[in-house]
Amino acid sequence: MKTYTFCGSMRFEKEMMETAFLLETQNDCNILQCTYTDKQLSEEERFQLVKAHYRKIDISDGIYVLNIDGYIGDSVAEEIRYAKQKGKEILYHCPVSSKEELL
Repeated sequence: MKTYTFCGSMRFEKEMMETAFLLETQNDCNILQCTYTDKQLSEEERFQLVKAHYRKIDISDGIYVLNIDGYIGDSVAEEIRYAKQKGKEILYHCPVSSKEELL
């Protein structure tokens, strides 16, 4: 069983939760997800969540990019670059364009 960290825009929160369920129940994967909250975050809280997210990437076999309609924002692009530098496997939810392949 491989472990993947989800990377995607929080605008796709619902899709992330649904996809994680499907991957874990039907594809023998372990998914490390984002921390979901409606709370207004302080700079320190935001920093801690980013730090935790990158640690999840470190301990994963790879990342699963939830690029609905091909959307990849700046933060996710940074996470993809980081994962590539670490030699992690990168899976995309939707087919990727040449722009995404260059990240």
